[in-house]
Amino acid sequence: MIYLAGLPEGSRQVVQKPSEFGMNYTDETLTTKDGVRIKAYICKLPLYARDRPTILIFHANAGNMGHRLFIAKEFYVKLEYNVVMLSYRGYGLSEGTPTEKGLRIDSQAILDFILKDEDLKNTKLIAYGQSLGGAVSIDLVSRNEDKFSGMIVENTFLSIPKLIPHVFPLIKYLAFLCHQVWPSEKAIQQIVNVPVLFLSGLNDELVPPSHMRQLYELSQTRTKHWKGFNNGTHNETVFQPSYYDTIEDFIKKEVLKE
Repeated sequence: MIYLAGLPEGSRQVVQKPSEFGMNYTDETLTTKDGVRIKAYICKLPLYARDRPTILIFHANAGNMGHRLFIAKEFYVKLEYNVVMLSYRGYGLSEGTPTEKGLRIDSQAILDFILKDEDLKNTKLIAYGQSLGGAVSIDLVSRNEDKFSGMIVENTFLSIPKLIPHVFPLIKYLAFLCHQVWPSEKAIQQIVNVPVLFLSGLNDELVPPSHMRQLYELSQTRTKHWKGFNNGTHNETVFQPSYYDTIEDFIKKEVLKE
C-alpha cells in the first residue's frame, strides 16, 4: 500500500529515457552496500557541468524515475542544472524489494556516486523530493548535511503512521503496527544549516497540507522558505503557475547567493 512500484501499469518494465526529453545522459547501474543493483540517470550539462548546481531528484511512491523526466527537463533545459535521478530498489528496472531501510541505502548510494564523480563532486548539490521522495530527501540530508547546499520538499508527510488515518481511515487504529515509519517530523529537526524550500499544494487530497505546515514549523534550519499553491493537488502542484520560478528564486538566493 505504500510502495506502488507497479503503478501505472508497465512501470516495472518500461522506463523513459532522458534523450526523449532532449537531455544528455548516462545510464548507470549502482550496486548498493547490501548488494542490490539500482538504476540511475546522470544528466550533465555539456561543457559547464562543473559550474552549475546539481539537482538530486527523489520520486514519489508510484511509477519510476522516467515518470519524472518532465520535471528533470525543466531543471536541465530551462534552469540549466545538472540532474541526477534514480529508481529505488523494486522500482523501474532496479532490482530488489522496496523498504524504508532499503531506500535509505539507495539514497546514500546515489549520493556517494555524486561525491566521487569528477564533474559533479564539487557542484552545489540540492535534494528535491516529492511525497515519499520528500521523506527520502529529509532523511538523507539529515544524515549528510555537510554535503548539501539546499533541499526542496513537496507534499510530504510527518510520518507514515500519522498519514495512514487520512489515506486509509478504516485501519487508522492499526497505524501503530506499520513498520514503515519515515519519521520526517524528527529528521527535519536534525537539519540546521541547509536552506530548505517547502512547496505545498493546499488542495492536496492525499497528504493533508497541515503535515507540510508542521514540517515547516518543526524545521530548525537557519533559512527556510514556504510556498503554498492554492489549487495544488497531490500530483498537480508541480503544474501550478510560478512553481519553477519559486525554485529558481530559492536556488539563486540561498544556494548560489546571487
